[in-house]
Amino acid sequence: MKIRFGYTAGPETAPEALGPLVDDLERLGFDSLWIPEVLLQSTIDPLVALSYAAGRTRKLKLGTHLILPGRHPVTLARQLAHLDRVSDGRLLLVGVLGLPGEADAGAQGVSRKERASAIEEMVPLLRRLWSGEAVDHQGPRYPLAGVTVTPKPRQEPLELWLGGKAKGALERCGRLGDGWMPGLMLPAEAARLRSQIEASAKAAGRQIDPEHFGANLFYASGPLPPEVTEFFRSQRGADPADIVPVGFDALRARVDEWIDAGFSKFLLRPLVAPADMTEELGRLAEEMLPLTT
Repeated sequence: MKIRFGYTAGPETAPEALGPLVDDLERLGFDSLWIPEVLLQSTIDPLVALSYAAGRTRKLKLGTHLILPGRHPVTLARQLAHLDRVSDGRLLLVGVLGLPGEADAGAQGVSRKERASAIEEMVPLLRRLWSGEAVDHQGPRYPLAGVTVTPKPRQEPLELWLGGKAKGALERCGRLGDGWMPGLMLPAEAARLRSQIEASAKAAGRQIDPEHFGANLFYASGPLPPEVTEFFRSQRGADPADIVPVGFDALRARVDEWIDAGFSKFLLRPLVAPADMTEELGRLAEEMLPLTT
């Protein structure tokens, strides 16, 4: 398997800190930068951030967990195709529904119960638009007549992985996704859910590339402050000690567990914002990048 490590920028990454961050990631040899989209938190917009990073780097891949429902697929297809072109084919995509709260759904302009059907319609439609063909579509939300998106993405195909761990999300990933990037969980649970995705893919006459399974990996380089532990418990309903490796030795051991479970793409994210980002990334590169193959 090709083991790859990306880095996820959290809400602590201010727009003015983005330049030094991408410079460090490229210099140190990380595979990718990831900007997750969270509408109602103070996180930098992923399409803005990745467009900036595309012009500042030459090798670093540019990824996002992008909320699909609420956007018009033609506008989104154009934006992503053009971003893939200006980055010379370095764009990585994970499509997500958005956070479950009513406020988040409201900000998307779509009800919670409509989001699943919206993404079901959008994913195949995005792929058709990226093909360069003139698209006629009579779906319930996005009727199109002879619409063509030009230029096409640099990548052929531009892959669209999916997230989620609910039963419907797993079935959808097997039927429609190019890969799976789950949220916070342990390797044993992810391996069990992966088998459901692969069964769904087989039922749909498809097969997902065995190397297209990854993991979002929170870690802590030092002991967690009590307020972080309490916040994690209130938001996640679990003690972070049960799922977040503390220290680089523990992180390496956890990555080995993920690799043994058949996962190979890892997005590293500190649970506590580092005091010195350059120093943190240097240590992370020293400890983790030798595992790449």
